[in-house]
Amino acid sequence: MKVMLRQNSQGTLLVYVAKKDLEEEVVKQTDSPEGKIYTLANGWELAFPNLEEPLKLPQTVEAKRLA
Repeated sequence: MKVMLRQNSQGTLLVYVAKKDLEEEVVKQTDSPEGKIYTLANGWELAFPNLEEPLKLPQTVEAKRLA
């Protein structure tokens, strides 16, 4: 699914999922063999296989929902 990554005014990373009209804060970041995994405030886990470092925001990227 396509998601948009951006930062709010406090510097917190936000994920926006347009198809679900959902915007949530990232509460946990982990690295895995399949790339970065972000845990959102609502409990969703999203995997980002091709996320470049350093992160340039805002940007739209492909993500896979794990949980």
